[in-house]
Amino acid sequence: MRKGIAVSPGVAIGTAYCLDQIFVDPHSKRLEDGEVTAELARYEKARDKAATDLVALQKKVAAQVGRNEAAIFTVHESILRDSAFTKKVRRWIVDDRIPAQAALHRFLEEYSSLFTQTKDEYLRERLNDVRDVIVRISQHLTEVLHPEQTSLAGPLIVVADELLPSQAVALGKVDVHGIVTQAGSQTSHAAIIARSRGIPAISGVHGILNQVKTGDTIVVDGRSGHVIVNPEPESLSAFRKLEREFFLLQDKLAENRDQPAVTSDAIRLELNANINNLADAESAVAMGADGVGLYRTEYLYLTHPDVPDEEEQLKVYEQIVLASPGHSVTIRTLDIGGDKTVAYLGRDQREANPFMGWRSVRLSFEHPHLFMTQIRAIMRAAALAEELGGEVRILFPMITTLEEMRRVRGIVRRAEKRLVEEGKPYGKTPVGLMLEVPAAAVSIDTLLEVVDFVSIGSNDLVQYLMAADRDNPRVSHLCQPLAPPVLTVLSQVVRACRREKIPVTICGEMAGQPRAFVLLLGMGLTRFSMSPAFIPSIKDLAAHLTQRQAAAILREAMEFKTTVRVQRFMAEQLLEIAPNLSLLDSD
Repeated sequence: MRKGIAVSPGVAIGTAYCLDQIFVDPHSKRLEDGEVTAELARYEKARDKAATDLVALQKKVAAQVGRNEAAIFTVHESILRDSAFTKKVRRWIVDDRIPAQAALHRFLEEYSSLFTQTKDEYLRERLNDVRDVIVRISQHLTEVLHPEQTSLAGPLIVVADELLPSQAVALGKVDVHGIVTQAGSQTSHAAIIARSRGIPAISGVHGILNQVKTGDTIVVDGRSGHVIVNPEPESLSAFRKLEREFFLLQDKLAENRDQPAVTSDAIRLELNANINNLADAESAVAMGADGVGLYRTEYLYLTHPDVPDEEEQLKVYEQIVLASPGHSVTIRTLDIGGDKTVAYLGRDQREANPFMGWRSVRLSFEHPHLFMTQIRAIMRAAALAEELGGEVRILFPMITTLEEMRRVRGIVRRAEKRLVEEGKPYGKTPVGLMLEVPAAAVSIDTLLEVVDFVSIGSNDLVQYLMAADRDNPRVSHLCQPLAPPVLTVLSQVVRACRREKIPVTICGEMAGQPRAFVLLLGMGLTRFSMSPAFIPSIKDLAAHLTQRQAAAILREAMEFKTTVRVQRFMAEQLLEIAPNLSLLDSD
């Protein structure tokens, strides 16, 4: 048994499938004599296609972002052309008779073991570049290999160091019942993906890839954060019972999809969905969401082969509008940086503190053409929403000062002016502030003068308030949404917004956590945005609560001076209010 960070509740049992940066079938067979030449030709063809990609990408990024940013792809091309690299891969295909995909995987492992021992940040970045090049070639060799193409049977538990956005897309149609990662936290890619699909998941399990092999039976307890590998029969039987109860509860709760979200004292709530892509928007409809409260556009950039231009973005945003509940969508501008990077936007900018550095709206300000392109595409998609009786709102992340908010409003006005001049239809887009920086929380009264709405991004707000990196398991005990300082700040922000009659939503992950929801309702919040899979359970919880009851629980919780005491108290309260939801509660 191993302990990690519980990031998506529930219990799942399945066959372990261990992933690396390159998807390699662990059962790859040795090449026959007649297959070696054909495999070499496949490798050369894939390598040539990758080279063509890099040349086109360098030109496009240079035109849309800048020459300095495009230089990274020149580096990638030089790695691709490196004779030592090519000779090794060819030799392994010919001498060891292994497929090209497996040869690339071996090269990456060899290179990783060499470079991960160094403390030189420059060399570490070169390892990332080598990885990018190998993944690019690999994707041309075959469509990314799905676990469904292996001989593995039954539901799968994906085990990885961390899930990349591209890997998450590849796993979209696979029967994945659970996710375990060595790295990451409650707000990592893997966690966000797991919650959006209602999959039990655990992050921060150090060394798990050394202790699990593909084909093992594995249990994921997303409530406690425990991973059990090859459990004893009695233990397996007990967890199978919990797994059945989990699935039955999910099915039962999903029946409330067509019912409004209302407290037991008839206060109407707005439960929206956080989404990353079109599939999530469709899931929001299936789960009974009122709309989309947060569309994370960075996943469009992270999974795009190069830089999405205005027309490409417009097409995607219009698809999201069409698929979303009520055609109502809050679109967040590009939130790249920290744990989410693309090669052409600053990955070579080595920062000691990337989460507190050149990221999010700060990065957008540095690339005005890229920023303007996205804003124009969002405004044009708003025209379709208006035709359908919905609305598109534009949300700016990591706003810290009044000057920044004024600056983004000025950019929106310039975008509107240019669209008018070009005769292109657009819709009116309310402008919102994503409150996640403590400085913005402290000066909330001033900022409310220049915003149409506020969305509280609790994921970043918590880590900044507690000075605890949310992706560092060593300090995860500090990065807790139920910490008394966090509750104090949230109460102050909600109170200020209600006083000024500015709509306020919480769109961080705590919105979908039952213990936190009770306290947020007690603060007077009526708008929430969460992973689609959590909407039925939160709707059910709301039906068991009055706002007055929630306010009383909040007052008592605010008397406690430690996070552990608040968590224990809220676990007791939840068990009393809605005992049926205990399977969806997590530590």
